[in-house]
Amino acid sequence: MKNKIISWIKQQVKNAGAKGIVMGLSGGIDSAVVAALCKAAVGKNNLLVFYLPCNSNIQDLKDAKLVARELGLKSKLVDISGVYNNFLKILPGASSLAKANLKPRLRMCALYYFANKLNYLVCGTGNKSELLVGYFTKYGDGGVDILPIADLFKRQVRKLAQELGIPEKIITKPPTAGLWQGQTDEGEMGITYNELDDILDKFCNKHLQAASSFKVDKIMKMNKNSEHKRSGAEICKI
Repeated sequence: MKNKIISWIKQQVKNAGAKGIVMGLSGGIDSAVVAALCKAAVGKNNLLVFYLPCNSNIQDLKDAKLVARELGLKSKLVDISGVYNNFLKILPGASSLAKANLKPRLRMCALYYFANKLNYLVCGTGNKSELLVGYFTKYGDGGVDILPIADLFKRQVRKLAQELGIPEKIITKPPTAGLWQGQTDEGEMGITYNELDDILDKFCNKHLQAASSFKVDKIMKMNKNSEHKRSGAEICKI
């Protein structure tokens, strides 16, 4: 698995005529695993990771720096809190989710700025569990050039993290998108990743579901309603 992904990343960079990779480092397991894979694929001199805090939990920044230090990565801090705060001042009021989704979209803008500057690809960190239920921000953390772990369920990412030597603190940390204080992935989705992976695995392989019908129906609805996020913009055929 590891070697296949590393070879795939190498080929994607070559196919694009790019010189390397930029990516955000959040302090979570997914970005840590992707960073380790990208380093193995293009070398540490051709990988630039970014800390992109936006009124964020300071612990997430500390964890991201821990990962970069352990992996020996080149890193850069771009604090977008001021841009975010000023942007909200000129926008009308909206829901907390609408405001929160601005954060990953601003991060995407920053990453592509540096990708254009350096002729690098923007690497995403989404996994299969999140992608199948649309648990990502369209044109935010979903706005990337390549997705190396998008065919791995969360439990597979955890296993790969162990193989790659990711710090145990990062592996066991409750997953969070950092959209607001105290937010966690499992709390927002209302289901654990173990339950989610089990339901999605059975769904993908057309096996009989073992979870409650309520949870299965919920996940199937999330999958259906998020199809537009995975397929891209629809085109009116003339």
